[in-house]
Amino acid sequence: MSNERVANIHWLGHASFRIEGNGLQIYIDPWQVTEGPQADLILISHDHRDHCSPEDVAKLRGEETVIVAVAAAAEKLPGPVEIVKPGDSVTVKGIPVQVVPAYNLTKFRSPGNPFHPQAAGFVGFVLTVDGQRIYYAGDTDPIPEMAAIECEVALLPVSGTYVMTAEEAVSAVVTLKPKVAVPMHVGRGIGGMEDTERFKELSPVPVAILPMEG
Repeated sequence: MSNERVANIHWLGHASFRIEGNGLQIYIDPWQVTEGPQADLILISHDHRDHCSPEDVAKLRGEETVIVAVAAAAEKLPGPVEIVKPGDSVTVKGIPVQVVPAYNLTKFRSPGNPFHPQAAGFVGFVLTVDGQRIYYAGDTDPIPEMAAIECEVALLPVSGTYVMTAEEAVSAVVTLKPKVAVPMHVGRGIGGMEDTERFKELSPVPVAILPMEG
């Protein structure tokens, strides 16, 4: 059953995904995308280069594409862009999207200076596609707000350094209790597949390691 739950989810490397459902093509943080169907909806979690790539958005964007992004990312993209912040809920083309916080508690550029500060307003997304709630965590550590998130599928970073380690991602699934977890934020030169394997070995819930596409 766990594989069926992720059959419509395509990992494009690093923290990029394409999700098919409700007759739509939904992209999250497309980066270094070689090709793919035109996007109906693009979600951008924050403005860092490996998540907010104007070149990749341009490849996937059509006249009817809706882009949803935090303000800092919207500044880097040609409009129109629907701007969101943590705590928002929007419905785009029939897809309910809950916007949730994403930030570091223990990953710092320098003392007291996290890579992803809570004050920056970076986000993750919980989207309901074909009746299933999919949580895209974004660049984050395990944070208290995860206790309020309900999801069947959790897309979680596992590479450490800038985001959760594999072991910390295990603590996140204990909190989230998804039916299946998908590791991300590896590949494309950041983190390695050994991180995904370690997460799978340690996780108390089924883990689907998706093949890298695109």
